[in-house]
Amino acid sequence: MGIETRYRMSRGTLYERLGGREAIEAVVDEFYDRVLADESLVPYFEGTETDELRSHQAAFVAAVAGGPDSYDGASMREAHADLDLSPGEFAAVAGHLDDALAEFDVADEDREALLAEVATLEDAILDR
Repeated sequence: MGIETRYRMSRGTLYERLGGREAIEAVVDEFYDRVLADESLVPYFEGTETDELRSHQAAFVAAVAGGPDSYDGASMREAHADLDLSPGEFAAVAGHLDDALAEFDVADEDREALLAEVATLEDAILDR
């Protein structure tokens, strides 16, 4: 095991480094504020209960980050099937997540780790 791996392990899980559930909820609130202010994305959320979305997103981020939460919402393919999202829209949403993480001073390495996890879902979200 290299020194970088030992260092990352000594710093805890990504969930812990993000600050736990409360901090993740704050990031998710910032994320949705940004998404809902984006004129190109807001039409996708018309008629949607955003409090429920925020709760599901916080559980999803917490689970992906290695926290004790489990995500029990719809699969990414099911949740986004009727939206017909483009790769550009996926990138815009990911950019808003990155910006929200940066707003809370999340380390570059941790932002990259979380965004890498999100990137693995692109095909499912875009229904490819």
